Amino acid sequence: MGKTVGRTLLRTLAVLGAATAALALTLVISLHMICAGAFPAAQQMFVTTILETGQLKFLASWFLSPEEIQEIVDKNSMQALDADVDTGLIQVGAQTGPSGSTEQADIEIVEVPGATYTGTMMIVKDPSRVSLATIYPWREKGIPLDELVEGCGAVAGINGGLYDSTNNSGGRPYGVIVSNGEIQHNRPYEWPGLVLIGFTEDDILQIIDIAGMTAKEVEVLIQEQRIRDAVTFQEEASDANNHFVQLIINNEAREMNGRGSGLNPRTAIGQRADGSVLLFVTDGRGKSGHLGASSGDLIAVMQEFGAVNAANLDGGSSSCMYYDGEYLMTSVTFYYSNSSWKLPAGFVVH
Repeated sequence: MGKTVGRTLLRTLAVLGAATAALALTLVISLHMICAGAFPAAQQMFVTTILETGQLKFLASWFLSPEEIQEIVDKNSMQALDADVDTGLIQVGAQTGPSGSTEQADIEIVEVPGATYTGTMMIVKDPSRVSLATIYPWREKGIPLDELVEGCGAVAGINGGLYDSTNNSGGRPYGVIVSNGEIQHNRPYEWPGLVLIGFTEDDILQIIDIAGMTAKEVEVLIQEQRIRDAVTFQEEASDANNHFVQLIINNEAREMNGRGSGLNPRTAIGQRADGSVLLFVTDGRGKSGHLGASSGDLIAVMQEFGAVNAANLDGGSSSCMYYDGEYLMTSVTFYYSNSSWKLPAGFVVH
């Protein structure tokens, strides 16, 4: 009896192993055909999408040279948008809610369907309610978004900027972190092309290029601009990364070369002329059958909702949204499909 069970188990494992090997071989052959140029549109989408991931960037270099990758990125990247935010275009409080309105009434949730994604837009009418919650002092392990939100007494939140996501550790940010006026992390040299995204003491969303700045220069900038809460994300179009930040500045939408980007889960933040804050998160990477949103999708949605200024934040498996005791958007990673990755910081709504 025992020998029969053993032989059956071995045969089952052999079949599963052969099926897995066949599937892997089929995948490799398919990727090779795509990257060999048999399907140019698919090749461009694959490269731009994979370069936006945290752990799978190496796949592009398996099939293409750095020069070939760079050529594809150059054809499908964002054009520069170097204008400074004109704070005069934002009149905080121009939209007044009804007398006696509740906190929930000041937050509006809108489902946003797209051709390749499903997204959720959270509109926060009072920008002073949006701040940055962190786990500072930093440690190896971060915490899920729900713990970050509830731990500071907030009601909602989204993920924020760059951080060390290796093995879902999530306890250490990259770049710059400002929370309630305190500079908690100031290493602008950790990543090239960093952009500061956050709010001033006047509750105006600022999007500032800090690439090449020293820590001291960033400190002075934060003081002069009166930044109260901020994170950083990366602007880089190379054979190593395909990241972008600025989406809309002073009502001017950023122009794109080709597709502009790949398709991935996204998190973005924006602000309307009346000061209302727009928090937008999409799915992707196969979740619900969706590939994700492009840079063009983010721009179109932010324009539809009236954004004067808008920026792309960290996306991919990190993208998530939490509100009123439940996740509205969870991580696309299978093991965390009911929650989020561990994070060191996130924008929250009190």
